[in-house]
Amino acid sequence: MKFLMANRRSWLLLMMMSCSSFFCIAQLVSSSNAHSHNDYEQQRPFALAYENGFGSIEADIWLKDGLLVVAHDAKDIDPKKTLSALYLDPLAKRTAENKGKVYADGKKELQLLIDIKSDAKAALNALVTVLEKYPSLIHNKKIRFVISGNRPQPTDYLNYPSFIFFDGRPAEQYDKKALKKVGLISENYYKFAMWNGKGEIAANQRAALLSVINKAHEMGKLFRFWATPDTEDSWKLFMELGVDYINTDKVEALASFLKRK
Repeated sequence: MKFLMANRRSWLLLMMMSCSSFFCIAQLVSSSNAHSHNDYEQQRPFALAYENGFGSIEADIWLKDGLLVVAHDAKDIDPKKTLSALYLDPLAKRTAENKGKVYADGKKELQLLIDIKSDAKAALNALVTVLEKYPSLIHNKKIRFVISGNRPQPTDYLNYPSFIFFDGRPAEQYDKKALKKVGLISENYYKFAMWNGKGEIAANQRAALLSVINKAHEMGKLFRFWATPDTEDSWKLFMELGVDYINTDKVEALASFLKRK
């Protein structure tokens, strides 16, 4: 992952010297820092974000009649829109086409953030069963499956296979073993700022955002805000503050912005 900010040089150098985490930190922002929020609502789920080189893609899932279906709300459930059909099959196909690499550029990595909307334990058990049908994905070091939304307690993280990671929170407490199962740290943007993404953010709000980002980095984890303003001014701010995944519903616009930067 890539960042420009001089005030993070010490942290960046530390991360570059130790690349045991999923991403090694470099010095420039790219599409690998982009997160496709609620990606299934795009006209071309998975494909649009993938073709723009996004480093993270989000899918909300429900366990319904034994199927893992992708939808934001229960009323929108369509049994044809399964996690396998929309994401796992296309990802496996692309990986096969790239001879085992998730992207043609073998250095690029992909996080699939799976947001569980129904019962955490039942859906997660079903997800493990489904993922085990995709050995090319779960054994690929450039792909990481991170569970968000309804999650088990941190004390239960170790009960899940090595290919399952969890979306942590800044306020949650983790022992050393549980922390190793945390794939990233996420938090609601509006807990720290009310800026609408236009013009300049107030200094105190900027400081509050930076504080929580730094807390995640001190834990050795990458960071993402959700419920963010989705504008060029906000993307620029998040780059400056060192947000590792920039949240967006505007896949092509953010991709174009990052290329220009």
